[in-house]
Amino acid sequence: MFDFPNPKTKDPKERRIQRTLEMIPGILTWVTLIGMFVFSFLLPVYVAIFIIVFDIYWIYRTIFIAYYSVEGYRKLKKGKEIDWWERCQNIMDPEKYANIIRERIYNMEKSWKESADLTRKQKKIIKKEIKRCYEYLEEIQKISKVKDQILDWREIIHVVLLPTAVEPASVIEPAIQAIFDSNFPNQQFIILLATEEREPEKQRLEKVNYLKNKFQEVFRDFIVTTHLVKDDEMKAKGSNAKFAAKELAKYLEEKNIDFKKVIFSNFDCDSVAHKEYFAALTYEYIIDPKRLQRSYQPLPMYHNNLWDTNAFVRVIVTGSSFWHIFQSTRTEGMVTFSSHSEPFDTLQRVDFWPVNMISEDSIIYWKCYTYYNGDYQVKPIYLPISLDAVLAETYWKTIKNQYKQKRRWAYGIENFPIIMRAIGPNKKISFWKKFKVAFEMLEGHHSWATASMILAILGWLPLIFGGDQFNQSVLAHNLPFITRYLMTLAMFGLIISMSLSFLLMPPRPKKYSKWRNFYMLIQWALVPIIAPFLGSLPSIDSQTRILLGKYFGEFWVTPKK
Repeated sequence: MFDFPNPKTKDPKERRIQRTLEMIPGILTWVTLIGMFVFSFLLPVYVAIFIIVFDIYWIYRTIFIAYYSVEGYRKLKKGKEIDWWERCQNIMDPEKYANIIRERIYNMEKSWKESADLTRKQKKIIKKEIKRCYEYLEEIQKISKVKDQILDWREIIHVVLLPTAVEPASVIEPAIQAIFDSNFPNQQFIILLATEEREPEKQRLEKVNYLKNKFQEVFRDFIVTTHLVKDDEMKAKGSNAKFAAKELAKYLEEKNIDFKKVIFSNFDCDSVAHKEYFAALTYEYIIDPKRLQRSYQPLPMYHNNLWDTNAFVRVIVTGSSFWHIFQSTRTEGMVTFSSHSEPFDTLQRVDFWPVNMISEDSIIYWKCYTYYNGDYQVKPIYLPISLDAVLAETYWKTIKNQYKQKRRWAYGIENFPIIMRAIGPNKKISFWKKFKVAFEMLEGHHSWATASMILAILGWLPLIFGGDQFNQSVLAHNLPFITRYLMTLAMFGLIISMSLSFLLMPPRPKKYSKWRNFYMLIQWALVPIIAPFLGSLPSIDSQTRILLGKYFGEFWVTPKK
């Protein structure tokens, strides 16, 4: 059996290690925040120099992220243009498929040269398609080297898990409809609707019956599970998912279905997948000899109700989408988030999700990473998956719920002590990999909690607490001008974000006037307010709770409207 650390361990030694590691992120954050004030009073000159250096670093970071966000956007745009279903059907015979592509290139080049009636735009499109075909030919040549390990797409079964606690059928139905409308055979899908026993029975049964009656006959199967929280479990998505997955394992064994040919997609129940997602997912899975050592991550976009929610939420969720687009360009370091897919065989090997943790979406990656001794990666699928942005009955409640959602995301730092306890003793994982994992997780969450506070507040603290001697210095007189100039340069990243947000935005609903587009533009002026209060504060909140041992007792389910 695969052994993974228990965050609620009763072993005294392990508990001491767990608590020590839990306290590190919160201590680092509070030392930084308190140190901002203390050192501004004691060493204002050094703090002023630090501010300038930090601002320069922030400009570099902003440009770096902006560049790779644009690169990620290009890959997303390219992913939407690919006929993944065609690739699925043909890749089992790479040589034959390569000949089809070569013939296609020949015909396009011939058409491009000989047709006098083609417009400049048409020629540009053909030239772009020719280039893409040549690039894909190179990929086919690489795949041909492992052609004996390519799986038959017709044997792949997709199981889509939709965990639900209190969400109505109207929230879940679009997710299932998107699967039905996807460019992949419906008879290779199993819908796994994972309900909770604590939901009022009448409400739960009405929801289940409606969805089953509408969709049961169109898929291979439609399975419903009802999870009862046990004494050693949290009221959390992970415990529900594990219960449903174990029930699925029994079903697959009864049907004599090979776990290695089952791709398990753990979706939020409001996840509307792109019509080509499952074809692309199947393609990437069947061609990869190390398929069992991969998770697959579409790019989350909060587009289901983006036009309906308020400006504060739109900026937050758009920023989150950009972050995941940026992360997708990294060869290593990408971690599963929200809706994603994994081989069911691997999930079964690691005994599925922990039942006593909040952040189930990322911890499952780390369980698999540990099981395969660091030889495990997330494969980005450059297609969007659309989710609900936070939306409540009132403007203020929407902002309040957004804060709670961000706090739950930031609570993912609970993974840090578990990961360190898991990979620390593992001699098959190099010291460099362990250090990199620890550093990236601590640096990421520390920046999340402190960066916007440093940018918003620290620049003024030496002037306020530095005393007369410092305030009369040349450095003090120039500090506001230097920081203002550097932050103006950093606006480059904000401009890139604004531009990409309009390129990615779903069509404006007819019920809204064109003025709504203008609001979408000026909402970015709220960033200096949003960053500290809906960015840093939720992270500080989560880290402080863990630091003090005031853990969350259950998974906070974002209300869906």
